[in-house]
Amino acid sequence: MKIAVVGKGGSGKTTTSGVLARTLARQGHSVVALDCDTNPNLGISLGVGDDETERLATMRQTLDEEGIGHAPSWDELIERFGTDGPDGVRLAVVSRIQNPEPG
Repeated sequence: MKIAVVGKGGSGKTTTSGVLARTLARQGHSVVALDCDTNPNLGISLGVGDDETERLATMRQTLDEEGIGHAPSWDELIERFGTDGPDGVRLAVVSRIQNPEPG
């Protein structure tokens, strides 16, 4: 299952995403949360903490500035640019996903 949360700025997307991700993970689902926001704060909502959220955002910004692609595959993206959060949620901060795998 893939779920996307979209809406106007300030409408609660990040909070809703964090609650949804942690709830599904607590129910036993495997959850990967991707923060594609230009101001990535999903890590804070997930309980990853300020420092780790900032580390992921800084890593993404550095890659974007240097023109380096994130990762050639889904698994590598999560391995290289992800972190583990509470309740078993895996978080990655990405700017875009090129050639997403269908399904």
